[in-house]
Amino acid sequence: MSSGIGVNPECLSAFQELKLGKKTKYIIYAVNAEHTEIIPLKTSASSDYDEFLGDLPETECRWAVYDFEYEKEGAKRNKICFFSWAPDDAKIKAKMLFASSKDALRRSLVGIAAEIQGTDYSEVAHESVLDKVSRGN
Repeated sequence: MSSGIGVNPECLSAFQELKLGKKTKYIIYAVNAEHTEIIPLKTSASSDYDEFLGDLPETECRWAVYDFEYEKEGAKRNKICFFSWAPDDAKIKAKMLFASSKDALRRSLVGIAAEIQGTDYSEVAHESVLDKVSRGN
């Protein structure tokens, strides 16, 4: 089911910059105040994973794209991960809008290697994500 919320073109241009430019490390997306479209809330070049986690609020839903870097068999690898962050403490109505709007954003972002869903910080912890992306290879 779709919420009818659109995806702002800036979402795609920010994603292309992350994917092709390799300067952006992550993007945080949210629904705008009018609940009419998904917008990029923040882009960051910081490779500090804890800083990324700090940008996921404890009581609000967010989507994020993170260029996850890790080592496997002595070689550096990258996977672009799509995060759906819907914390347990978020309002029910917000979670429903968030869930029904996710596909519009997710479909517009071509090149996602892994999808991570989190309702608390343990599900998006570095070790959890590392386990998920390294199994995919």
